[in-house]
Order: sequence, then structure tokens, then C-alpha cells
Amino acid sequence: MRLVTRIIGRPRLAPRGTLQPFVAGRRFLANNGFFRVSEEVREALNANKPIVALETTIYTHGFPYPDNVALASLLESIVRVNGGVPATIGILDGIARVGMDPEELIRLTESAGKKNTLKLSRRDLSYVCGLRLTGKHLNGGTTIAGTMLLAQLAGIKIFGTGGLGGVHRGAESSMDISADLTELGRTPVTVISSGCKSFLDIPRTLEYLETEGVGVGTFADGRSGDVDFPAFWSRDSGVKSPTTITDEIEAAAIIHAQNSLQISSGLLFANPCPVEAAIPKDTMDSIIEEAIQQADASGASGKDNTPFILNKIKELSNGESIPANRKLIESNVRRATIVARELSVLESKQAGAQGRDSTYPSPTQSSSSQLEERLSIPSASPSKPSSSYSVIESTPEIIVAGALAVDFSCDYAPLSGSPNQTDPLPHTSNPAVISQTLGGVAHNIAKAAHLVGPSVRLCSAIGDDLSGRAALSQLESEGMQTDGIKVLTPHRTAQYVAVNDANKDLVLAMADMSILETSTPSSITQTWLNPISSSTHAPRCLIVDANWTPHCISTWLEYGKIKDALTIFEPVSTAKSTRVFPSQSAEITFPNHRADIITPNTHELQALHNHADQQELFHHPDWFRVIDGLGIPSSGLRVPLSMTTSPELVDQGIPQQAIKLLPFFPTVLTKLGPQGVLLTQLIKVDDPLLSSPEESQYVLARCKNSDDKIGGLYVRLFPTERVLRPEEVFSVNGVGDTFLGALAAGLVRGNKVQDVVGFAQKAAALSLKSKQSVSPELAGLKGQIGGL
Repeated sequence: MRLVTRIIGRPRLAPRGTLQPFVAGRRFLANNGFFRVSEEVREALNANKPIVALETTIYTHGFPYPDNVALASLLESIVRVNGGVPATIGILDGIARVGMDPEELIRLTESAGKKNTLKLSRRDLSYVCGLRLTGKHLNGGTTIAGTMLLAQLAGIKIFGTGGLGGVHRGAESSMDISADLTELGRTPVTVISSGCKSFLDIPRTLEYLETEGVGVGTFADGRSGDVDFPAFWSRDSGVKSPTTITDEIEAAAIIHAQNSLQISSGLLFANPCPVEAAIPKDTMDSIIEEAIQQADASGASGKDNTPFILNKIKELSNGESIPANRKLIESNVRRATIVARELSVLESKQAGAQGRDSTYPSPTQSSSSQLEERLSIPSASPSKPSSSYSVIESTPEIIVAGALAVDFSCDYAPLSGSPNQTDPLPHTSNPAVISQTLGGVAHNIAKAAHLVGPSVRLCSAIGDDLSGRAALSQLESEGMQTDGIKVLTPHRTAQYVAVNDANKDLVLAMADMSILETSTPSSITQTWLNPISSSTHAPRCLIVDANWTPHCISTWLEYGKIKDALTIFEPVSTAKSTRVFPSQSAEITFPNHRADIITPNTHELQALHNHADQQELFHHPDWFRVIDGLGIPSSGLRVPLSMTTSPELVDQGIPQQAIKLLPFFPTVLTKLGPQGVLLTQLIKVDDPLLSSPEESQYVLARCKNSDDKIGGLYVRLFPTERVLRPEEVFSVNGVGDTFLGALAAGLVRGNKVQDVVGFAQKAAALSLKSKQSVSPELAGLKGQIGGL
């Protein structure tokens, strides 16, 4: 034991009188070697913000990976969208954690099904945490009982979950009674669930809760009079609820009174399954009877009984129990958040009356009169978030059409003895740090533009799945418009996996964007363009990424031209970049070009150039017409290009390739990574650039053949202001998208491309240093956009 303590040190108790917060006379546990509350949750507790506890057994012993990651992200997003702070609770490396960051959540969820990932109730917590002192670092998902206990130790009052455990049928001989019930009898936390599992003995469950002194109520959910205690998948059980709760305000008032009276037992508020997802009681009763008979016949008992019955119910209901399960969990967490919000309002009012400061600003609270109004007037739609959270914009300045995806970033983390400390090894598994974010090229572009100012509408598609619902909730929490997001069944929500080296540079990426591949020009017109066209004002800018089919890209870009909007094409990848070229011969050269601006990297630029060459587009008379109009001298431009860009770029042929593409895309912004951005531009005949002394050094050629539309050629390298050190770079994913979003935001405010590139580079640098694909710090650039 002495050796153990020398290695890890003995856990130290917090000094008396420090880090021990009190609420309503109760002492809560401070962070120590076995218990850790996240910084976000600690800050929310100190500020009296609404907090909702979330369990993790559903992730470790319910849904498989990666569906459990999507569900975890969805439920946390629901809490945030409705004005709360999520506190996901579980055990990671032998430490009880209240509140987990995305990396910790992924670590726990991906451990589902592994031997060292346990299902943990109250009795198991000391075992799994204590073994950490002997070098055994175990993970675990907490049950309702385990989650309640840890939530109460942190000072969290409300817990949203799916279904409670209860008294099993035949418990008079088996004594099979869930620890959830006894926990409710001794832990002052309010649990909001859809009752208990309907294959349990509901009348005896309610009797047991009464014996334990647990207050039980059921939300009316729009119904009048006495209501049934729900039966999980069914809204009715045939057993009347002890009490009926009208709405979230009443629920908050009950909790507030319970806490003020310092009653040490918990409360159970039952929330019936949403009407659209519920299974009728008669149907469910027959399914349950059959499932129980099969369980008895197979000898499934003890801890094997519940999983067996749940699987049989899934089978006998033809899978209908699964979507009902998901919907009720979402509904319960949403309702729990609104209850927590109302409770914070009540507590803030009491603190103010007692002369104590409460720092929590309620989402709809701005004055004491509003507090009084919320306390006296029932909410008209208690199950939905406040209207202050909905974002509707009929005439956006920017439309971005393309991919919305769940992004996985895999950063190579070599072991000390690995033969290659920079690049992951092929054909084998590599150690990595894996993070999950909401991404997709179009989403990242739209988010970047949204953060720096203009109104933006993202037009994309999601599947009717957990990832899709999580994505939608995240968009709402970011304050972005969601009316352009359409659900396409039975397709999957897009996913993107990036494998990066140890310097966070992209090595390989895999993308499943097939959901957009199913669209057709007619479906795009009906789904997205007709609603947009009904607006009184047209967008000023349309950005299209290459995740659509060539015909669909044409449909989007043609719409932009009809509306006289600035059209921008983002190539996305070398494989998809050439989709911007039509599959059949069409007039695509200036001034009848398809996109005003393209933003390739060097690989995509080469792919576009090679495709045009293979299709003999460089031999077309219209291409020669535009190139002649640029006024390039017969001696060529190698020397001027080397001076305005660099000899290295000229040797690689990058500016030359961009110039050859100008007849199809009058402005080419080539992203060069640490070297900066190369602007290659066809100057129109009336452009002030032709007469500007400051810009004359970049005007490398002027039209000499009296073309009435072409004025000349502009080439300029915008070097990176500062190349970041490797330790400063968190991820390259989303950096190019951030650049384009910031660029578009500057252009729609009337700025020239030359004046916006530096601003867009500054925005991209922020994302390069951020854990997220698009840095939230872009919001700090909003004030700079008008003064470029």
C-alpha cells in the first residue's frame, strides 16, 4: 500500500470551510479525487442557472456506438436550446463526473459494451471509484439511482430521463424492486420521466413510492381532470396518478416548496409519451404479456429479465417501441429543462426578496414585473421553448446550399515509441484523439457568416435519425435559421471523418454526403427555391458547395444568376470540384459564366484545370476570346507573376492554372495554407482597379482589343499575417469554410474582394486555434466588417 500511495498520492480532504457550498441548508460535495463537477456546471450552480442532470446508462448499456454519441449530443442540445445547462453524469477513469465535455462523452460512449464499462447504481460507486487507487481505471454509466445521488451531491435539483425502474411483477416472491424507488425516498432530486417501464407492476410501484414518502404527479399535457400515471410507451396505464400537474410553472412551485421545507425525499413527475409517438395501451398490453411469457419460458430472471423483455417488446412491436422510446426521452428532457428554468425564476425572486443577489438572467426575464407575470399566468405552450429562441428570417442576405454533417476529427496521437511521430501508419489502427462536432462545408460557411453579422439561411437536408435531430437542435442553439433544413426519409444524415497527422494537417478524409445526391433539379426547385422566390427580396449572395450533383449545382447557380446575386462555388474536394462544369456543352464563359467566385485549394485548382484541359475547354473559341481580352503580352507573365506572387508558386504553375480558369470563373481565390491566399481576377472594363495607383502593381495585363466587357488581369498574393506554431493549431477542419463565410459576409456589405481577404484570413486563423470547426470568437469580428 505504501508503494501505491507513493505513486498516486493519498486523496486529500478539502479544508474545513472551503469549497463547500450551501443551498437551503444542505451541504454539497466539493471536487476531490473521486468526484468532479465540470467548470460549466460549477459556474451555472454559482449563478443559479437552470441545470438538468442526464444519466449515462442509456449510452453505455442502451444504444450502440455511435448512435449513443448522437443521442447524447441531441439531449444536451435540447437542454441548451431551452435555456438550460446540461450536466451529463457518469464515471470515467474511476472518477464520478458531473458534466462532461464532448471528448469525455465520446470516450464514455465509445466504451459501451467493453468489459471495464459498468452499469452503476448507488451501491457500485465506492467500488468503481475506490479501485482507481489500485490502478484499475473503470468507466461506467450511472443508473437513475446513481445519477440522482451524484446530482444531489453537486447541488442539482432536476433530472430528466426516460423511464423509471419499479416493482417487478411477482416481486412478492422475487423481491425484485428497483433501487430507483428507494433512491427517490432518500435523495431530494426531482425526476421527470415517462413513468416506469410498462411491463412492471405499476400499482405496486406507486404504493412503494408512497411508503417511501415520494411525491408523485403526472403532467396533464393538455388534458383536463384526473389523468392516468403513464405506462412509458402508452399515455395511459389504467392507474390514476396520485396528483395532476397542469404545467411547468406548477411543477417548479412544488419543487421550490419541497426544497424550502428541506424534505429529504425526491419527487417523481411523470410526463406522458408524446401523442404522435405513443402506442395504444391495448396494443402494448398484449405485446407485454407475450414478452413476459417468453421471458418466463426461457428462464430469464434477475438482471437478465429486463433486457430480455425489452428486446422482445422491440421484436413484437415491429420496432415501433424504439422511435417511441426516443421521442419520450427527448420530450422528458425538454420538459425538465423548462421546469428547471421556471424554478430558477422562482429562486431568483426569493433571493431578491431576501436581499440576496441572484446572477441568473432568465431567458425571458428582464424585470421584476416579468417575474410576477410568469408566476401568475400559466404558459400557453409549456412543452415548447420560448419564442425568443426561434429564429425566422424571410429575406436572408446570404443563402448557403450544401452539406450539413456530423464531423469526426481524428488527430494522430503517437505513442512515445512509435516509429513515425508525425504521420499515422497505413493498414493498421493508430492512437488518436477523436472529437465530434456539427459540420459540413455549407454549415461551416453559413455559421461563419452568421457569426460576423449578415443574415444567413442554410439550405440542406438531414435524415430522420438521431444525428439529424441533434444537428437541428444544435443549429437552433447557435441562433441560426432552420427553415432551410429539410428532412429527407429514409436517407442518413451526412457524416464526415477527417484523419489528421500529429500537426493536425489533413491526411485522409471520408465523407458520406449521399443524402444530397438523392436531390434532383425539380426537387430543389420545389423544396428550396420556390419558398425563397416567394420572398419580396432576393438574396445578395448565393454560395453552393460541390456536395450536390452536377445538375443540381447548375439549378442553384442558375437561380443565383436570375436573381442577380453574387454566386460563389466551393469545390469541397478534388473528386467533387469538377461538378461545377456541365456534363453537356453549354455557354459557360464570361460574361455567361456559372459562378462569379470559386475558392479551391491547390489540389482542387489542379483538378479543375485538368478537367477543363481533358474536356478541351481550353480550345473553345469563347475561351480564346476571353484570354485575348485580358491583354496578356506575347512574352508571357512569368516575371511579373514571380514578383506579385512568388517564384515557387510560379514554378508549381498555380497562378498560371488560375488564369486559364478565369474565362469560366472571373474570380479565383486559391487557398495556399500557410502561404496565404492567391487572388486571380478578371477585371471588368469599368472597374476602378484599372485606374488605382495603389492597385496598379497587381494589374499585370490590360485589355488591348477594345472588348466592351473585359478590362484586364489582376493577380495578388495575400500572405498569412502570422504562421501559427504547431502547438497553437487545434484543427484544420473548417478553416477554409470559415474563410469563405467571412469573405461572403464582407462582400454583401459592399466591400471589394481585395478589401475583404485579409479580414477573412483573420477569421480563418481563429478557427485554426479552436476546438470547433468554426470558432465562436468570430462573433468578436462583427464590428469590423463595416469598416473594411
